[in-house]
Amino acid sequence: MVEETQHAYVRIYAVVRQIPYGKVATYGQIAELVGGVTARMVGYAMSALPEGTDVPWQRVINFKGKISPHGMGLGSLMQREILESEGVEFDAEARIDFNRFGWLGKPWTAPQEAA
Repeated sequence: MVEETQHAYVRIYAVVRQIPYGKVATYGQIAELVGGVTARMVGYAMSALPEGTDVPWQRVINFKGKISPHGMGLGSLMQREILESEGVEFDAEARIDFNRFGWLGKPWTAPQEAA
């Protein structure tokens, strides 16, 4: 089970790394692109990232276009600040417009093994 989860996280991180600067995707969207995982598992994978990771975790938000609360609010504030520094804008209800800032993405595919 642990190995399965680790493999799923690797796939999740590979898809999240594809989200371009200034764009966002939802937990559910990432789950759909990865296949075989849930939005909740994507959230767990994001929270398991070590500090200083190259995975742009800040670009994953909830289906309402909002930042999901985490880290007693400090993590959410940091996430918003990073997204704003990338040019992502929030409306008066703290939502992000998917039409402007959403990423459509591509499904995860396994790397080709060298022959």
